[in-house]
Order: sequence, then C-alpha cells, then structure tokens
Amino acid sequence: MVDIEKMIELDCEFITSFSNRVIRDWGIIFFNENQPTYYDANHAHIWKKTNNPNKVIEEVTSFFQSKNLIPRFYLYDIEKQNTLILLLKSKGFSYENLVSPVQVWDGQISYKPVRSGITIEQVTKENYEESLEIQCSIKEFGGKSVREKAFANEFSNPNFTYYLLRSEGVACSTACLFTKGNQAQVECVATLEEYRGKGLIGELIRYIQIESVKQRIEKLWIFPTNEKISQVYRKYGFETLAEIKSGHAFLGGESIKEIRS
Repeated sequence: MVDIEKMIELDCEFITSFSNRVIRDWGIIFFNENQPTYYDANHAHIWKKTNNPNKVIEEVTSFFQSKNLIPRFYLYDIEKQNTLILLLKSKGFSYENLVSPVQVWDGQISYKPVRSGITIEQVTKENYEESLEIQCSIKEFGGKSVREKAFANEFSNPNFTYYLLRSEGVACSTACLFTKGNQAQVECVATLEEYRGKGLIGELIRYIQIESVKQRIEKLWIFPTNEKISQVYRKYGFETLAEIKSGHAFLGGESIKEIRS
C-alpha cells in the first residue's frame, strides 16, 4: 500500500472517531446527529468513480434528510467525477473545488531547548477548560457550537492526546496527536490570535514529534488547509507528499472556503 493510501485509511479512521459510518460499495457515509453542523462528521465520502451516480445522490440525500441533516459530499479523484458533479449541480447542490496539501514528517528532530517562558503539558481535566477556550476561538474549526462537543468526544477517546502550550504561564496554543497503529496525524493546531506569529507552533510541533518517536510512530502526517500553512510546517520537517484535489457539494450552509476565510 502506497503512502497516500495509508493516509486516506488513517484519515477515515480519524473521522470515524467522532462519527458513525455506513460503508457502501462506492464509499462511506459518515454521520453524527449530535453534531449536525460539523461538516467532517456528516458527509458522504467518495474516493472513486461511481457506476450509478444518480442512484448514489438519491441514496445519500434520502439518508441525510431522514436524519434532519444537510446532504453533503466530499469527492476525491475529481477528474473522474465529472458526471457526478454535473448531476449534483443539476439537483441544486452548491459545489466548490479544494486543494489540500498532504505532508509527512521526515523523522528528523531538531533538539533545541524549549524557549524561556514556554511550557508544554498534556491536556487533563485540570487544564481542559483552558484548552477548550483556545479551540473554540478558531472560526475555521466551526467555533464553539462545533468544538465544544467535538473536543469532549476527542478528549475521552484514547486515540487522541491533546497538548497545551503556555507562554509565561498563559495558555495560548493547543494541538493533538491522533494515533492508530503505527501511524499518527497532527490535528486541531490552534493558537490564540494575539499570540500568533511568535513561533509558538514550532515549539508545540517539535514536542509532538518527540512524543511520536517515543510511541514508535512510523508515519506522522499533517494536513494543512492551504499552501501558505504548509510552508510553516515545512520549517519543522514536514515534506509535501501530494496535493489532494477534492470537491465539496452541499445543499445548505456555508462553503468550506467561506468558513476558512
């Protein structure tokens, strides 16, 4: 199995950690009725060309509407999905193309001493609320309405380990390590706005890299939302393996680009 296939497998496991899934021959339906506005938890995940796209659209639309959820598709290998995309548009779905870099760590650790005034700790019940406040401050994560429930589920899941960075005692940055077998991905990297641009993410990433070595992780992934952010992670040894072109079709709500802007 090539690296990209391993990444897709890990990412599906990540989504399954906070949603239910129904496996179909054309892909997977992910859903979580307790978090209706969480896009990643509620969508049809299609990564190969469908033989009967009209039937797939009807099945997915009916499934989500029966649960009072907005029908939503995440499409991959979109060069082969033209018929499906055209049909979705004809049925009233809004559509956007996305490009997401996929990066993997080169395994080289820069053993620099932690800067003066910086401390990093694992998130526990004692510092939970401080970490939650940081996560909820990030609009791109969906804000408090999404992150409050999602963070609680992730915190209780043994596959997630959250870390909190303090600067001069102030909680200002968080990130988590999601592990499955010998693979892991860095997720939910967040810094309070007034503390951005100070290199704090680098301190946190380096700490997580060391933790992944201790856990004997063979592949450490990160999925930046755009090329600009991927350049930040390159400074810390993450190499761009590919740029995944995907499509997002939806019958309501904001586009992903709007949320990220």
